[in-house]
Amino acid sequence: MSLVFSQLLDGLLCDESRSGSLIFAADRGVPPGFSYQVNFPRLELVFSGCYINQLWSAEDGVKEVALKPGEALYIPPNAWNKPDWDNDCSVLSLLYGKRQLGFSLVGKRRGESGFFDVQKHSIQMAQGRALEHILQAMTALSQESVTAPMDGHLLKALLCASRQLLAESAIERPRGADLFHGICIYIQENFHRPITRDSIADRFNLSASHLSRLFRQQGHMRLADYISWVRLERAKFMLRKYRFHLAEVSERCGYQDVNYFCRVFKQKTGVTPSQYRALSQPGG
Repeated sequence: MSLVFSQLLDGLLCDESRSGSLIFAADRGVPPGFSYQVNFPRLELVFSGCYINQLWSAEDGVKEVALKPGEALYIPPNAWNKPDWDNDCSVLSLLYGKRQLGFSLVGKRRGESGFFDVQKHSIQMAQGRALEHILQAMTALSQESVTAPMDGHLLKALLCASRQLLAESAIERPRGADLFHGICIYIQENFHRPITRDSIADRFNLSASHLSRLFRQQGHMRLADYISWVRLERAKFMLRKYRFHLAEVSERCGYQDVNYFCRVFKQKTGVTPSQYRALSQPGG
């Protein structure tokens, strides 16, 4: 599987004529419902078609941006984007988690409900590598009013560093750890959806029992506990940053019943969501 992503990155790095623009997402404004918003940086590269996203703009607030082949979107930690998949497109996403680097290639045809091509892969990402500093520089640059030509140089450096990690991982990569990290990334991307053990097992072509066993072996916790942890960490972030009603926080974090959300939140944190919000405010 890593060969597919290696070839894609090699093609980008070898294409000297590539001059597509790099667009930065932001963590400002109120993200629309079902936006993608996680606490690690992401990079999305368009290979074909038209990839439409809602992003925040200082001039226009929430606006729609159409990315074309050769263009890229960098989403800093806790920034957000909302893709509109109702167009023909092929997009490669790189997800820079704290312990893993995820690769996701999806292809979409207009008018079809699902994706015709989905390929995913993940590798462990050791700390202390140059990649960390490149990501920090990209995130800092996203705050600047003028990003060119530094954005192009940093993008190439980011792709080179990602390609190097991919090459190193091919030497020795335990299958169980690789699969576990891929599942973790999937949960972090889809915590706001009604994901279950069965739906995750089906997505990764595993039996439900194998999935549970893998998670206990690699993560030393139950799958359900990890899903709950991801959702509650995002809920804490939303309570600190936005003035959403509790029902909206609940829905955006994958809980359809706000009362159940409040019970789980208090059970895990010792305080209610409202108390947590009050304590998180300056002087609280």
